[in-house]
Parts: sequence; structure tokens; C-alpha cells
Amino acid sequence: MADAKVIPFGDEPRSRRGTGSSARAGAGKRGGARKSGTQGALAPVPQQRTQAEDGPQERVEQPEEQGEQGGWERRIAGGLAFLRRRITGDYEIDEFGYDKELTDQVLMSMIRPFYEKYFRVEVKGIENIPAEGGALIVANHSGTLPLDGLMLQAAVHDEHPAGRHLRLLAADLVFVLPVVNELARKAGHTLACAEDAQALLERGELVGVMPEGFKGIGKPFSERYKLQRFGRGGFVSTAMRAGAPIVPCSIVGAEEIYPMIGNSKTLARVLGFPYFPITPTFPWLGPLGAVPLPTKWTIQFGEPIETKDYPADAAEDPMLMFNLTDQVREQIQHTLYKLLVQRRSVFF
Repeated sequence: MADAKVIPFGDEPRSRRGTGSSARAGAGKRGGARKSGTQGALAPVPQQRTQAEDGPQERVEQPEEQGEQGGWERRIAGGLAFLRRRITGDYEIDEFGYDKELTDQVLMSMIRPFYEKYFRVEVKGIENIPAEGGALIVANHSGTLPLDGLMLQAAVHDEHPAGRHLRLLAADLVFVLPVVNELARKAGHTLACAEDAQALLERGELVGVMPEGFKGIGKPFSERYKLQRFGRGGFVSTAMRAGAPIVPCSIVGAEEIYPMIGNSKTLARVLGFPYFPITPTFPWLGPLGAVPLPTKWTIQFGEPIETKDYPADAAEDPMLMFNLTDQVREQIQHTLYKLLVQRRSVFF
């Protein structure tokens, strides 16, 4: 019997070798295909190959890394498409100036870090906001600067299962300030008038109103969490005409971001502002004094008050409007006291 010839792997030319597992698979096939004499060739004994012999190993990406890379690629592609639409004007705004795409992709991205990381807003009762159709959200107002409105908008957008948008009714001053005017319109806010509010409600939009107005946002720190007058109930009659439910909302945490210990009425009159706040840090520290304190916020939405069951002429009854307004105010005030009792700390 002829002696079998063993073909060692080392005899193969290096130019025919691959790298990694594909190279080893190819080498096995070539070794098995060669024969010597009348007998089949013995299979060579596998030898351990060092990284130096095989050459550098090709790194195989893990599924998680591939998903992350694909996510970044989608983001970049989406960003480029967004820029193209902004440059070419291929986007839509409604008759109030609301730009949904800009709000979702830019404005909410600017608000969200303050909402999630800085004020660490906790939301309760989000299920009380209807999934569809018009509704009027009535909230307390405070904080010297209207940051509570922005946090309320982020809470509705990010926490509601339907991702609904809140259209806030703002004061005249907002729409005469440069830059602020444009941003407010783009974010979907409109003038605090009954006509605009009713039109939005009848279209099935969520509308937000803070009836205290400047009396609430500009009140001194000593009167924190004490609701100011809600006016004559214009928001109630608007909701009733549109047949929309009223959702009371209580916000805790905004009162302490700028503790207002004084009000310079002279400066306010010169600048055309309803008040000029003096806080422990402003104006003493200049622009640094305008940085809000990182308080812990809680936003709670109460059970909706239905208005569709009232007769058609109910909105003309001043006594009924007064009673419903007082009911909404008392519900917000009671919830504020309850949240304050439950709060462990202003900052935690």
C-alpha cells in the first residue's frame, strides 16, 4: 500500500489566503480537493493559527451597533430633508401661523431638555385630556416669566398617548415683542380672544388658557399659590358655545423659579411692561440673574367638566358663567394645596 501524503496548510501560497473565518473555510475546501496516488488524501490536522499568520481580523459589527448607525443615518437624512423643505418653502402653516413640522422637530426639541432634565416635570391625570376633539385646558399662571405655558405645552405633547398639541391663548404683549411674536405663532399660540378660541375648539383643537393673566404671573412671592381673580368667565362661555369640555390644570413648581420680592413700577412704565420684577438675583447679577432656579415641577390635570349638556342659550346666563368659573377655580386651588402638602421639597 502506498504511503499517504499529508498536505500541510503551510505549503499554500499566502496570496490565496483570506482573513477570518472565510479564509479558514476556503483552505479546508482546497485541502480536501487534492489527492495523491490511489488512496484518498488524509485530512490535515487543524493547526492553531496566530493573528500574525492570518493577518488582521475583520471586525464584525454587532446588531446594536448596526441599529445605532442606521438610526444616525435616518436622523441625518431627516434633517437634510427638513432643511430642503424650509429652503424651498415646501411646508404648511394654518391661518393662525402654526407650523406643526417646525414645532415638532425644532421648538419642542429646545423645550424638552428644560422639561425633562432641568425642571424634571412630573405629570398626573393625563388621561383626563380627551384623545380627540376640542377641549379647553384651564391652568394657574405664575413664575414671573411664562415658562409654565411652555412646560404645559411639552407635557401635553410628550405625555399624552395621542401626542396632542396645545394651542395657548396669549396676551397682546407676546405678539408685539420681536422674535417672540414669530416663535409664538409658529408654536401654535394665538391671541387671547373669544373668536380665535372658539374657532380652534370647533376645529377639534386643544386650547390652553391661564385666566389669571399678568395678575398671576406677576404676583409677589408672598402670595404664591394663591389664585388671583379669573375674570368674568369668558373662557367658560367660549367652551360652552363650542360644546367642549373644560379640563382644570394645577401647576406646582413654577412659583419658585424667580421669587419676585419687588416690582419697579417706574421701570415697568418706561419699558411698557405690566411689571418689572426684582428677585434675589435679578437685576443684581445681570444676565446671570435671569437663569431660573431648578425647581421640581408637578402638573396635574383634573377631571373634565362637560359643557355640551347645557342648553344653547346657557352661555348668555351670567350667573351660570360665574358659578362654573368659580367651580373651575376652586378645583384648581384645591389641587394646588393637595400637591403642596405632598411635595417633599422645592427642588427634589
